[in-house]
Amino acid sequence: MSLADLLEELEAAKVPEKAGSMEAYMRHQFPFLGIAGPARNALYKKYFPSAKKTKMIDWDFVDTCWEKESREYQYVGANYLKAMQSYLTKDDLPKLERLVWWDTVDILDRVVGSLVYDHPELEEIILKWNLSDNIWLRRVAIDHQLLRKEKTNVQLMEKILVNNLDQTEFFINKAIGWALRDYSKTNPEWVARFIEKNKKRMAELSIREASKYL
Repeated sequence: MSLADLLEELEAAKVPEKAGSMEAYMRHQFPFLGIAGPARNALYKKYFPSAKKTKMIDWDFVDTCWEKESREYQYVGANYLKAMQSYLTKDDLPKLERLVWWDTVDILDRVVGSLVYDHPELEEIILKWNLSDNIWLRRVAIDHQLLRKEKTNVQLMEKILVNNLDQTEFFINKAIGWALRDYSKTNPEWVARFIEKNKKRMAELSIREASKYL
């Protein structure tokens, strides 16, 4: 079972009558095959275990996914990288950077986070991303430490969060809230102090999300 076979199966599984609503959600910027998440996940489970045995990222496959028009191919590529994230090298971060966008950011933020955790020297690049004009790179920077719990680099997280306060961008303010909400499960006192200290600069959305478990 090759990864090329996965793409052929994806094409064969298209559901044209469902594509319209998916295209509308993405503001008609891209065509879709009409394949919902559960059906795509079922395909991944057939192919990714074999891919992991190679212990090597097939960047030609990833590039092929991004060359296709329909967005489901990019979802396949992003989830492939998620499955293979332990085999990424620090030189792969620029490759990941070009793949981050609206509908891939919430997959790739964990992929980037795993890579940065293994290579802390990459934190310098993440600090650049968090000031980028590209809101999706900012969002990755804000949320790349999700689920790290006690292994969170709190100083880095605080610096990134503070750099992104006073925002009107929904996706940035949502990401700030998610980062704080997630860390509140590990250190609620720290999150409460952060909110109290910065609430005048925080969007109501960020505060609401951050406070969910406090």
